Amino acid sequence: MAAVKRKSGAASKTTLRHVWLAGLGLVAVSRREALAAPARIDALQRRVQALAGSAGARVRQVEPCMVQFSSDVEARLAPVLDKLGLKQKAKRPARKARKVAGQAQTRRGARKPAKRAARA
Repeated sequence: MAAVKRKSGAASKTTLRHVWLAGLGLVAVSRREALAAPARIDALQRRVQALAGSAGARVRQVEPCMVQFSSDVEARLAPVLDKLGLKQKAKRPARKARKVAGQAQTRRGARKPAKRAARA
């Protein structure tokens, strides 16, 4: 049998046909991904909503325990703080709500330039 000649790698060149086929492949892949994207987005949105709901439920379960724990710690520390002569800080009053940007600013007249020093 005679040995078959093989083409070397240097003989392959990028031709216009290769560019055309690569472009068609890119369009096909892009179209497939674009059609699949809404389904993935819906699934992701459902998953995020489920996780947010379960996280909210956990917070609502833990909050009463934290309030109870906080009051227990304060009750146990109060006599110690009294012996040391340290007073417990009074709870701050609730903050007032911020004003809306339009209400907070007052109307001002036109800005006047700074006075210059008199020349001698």
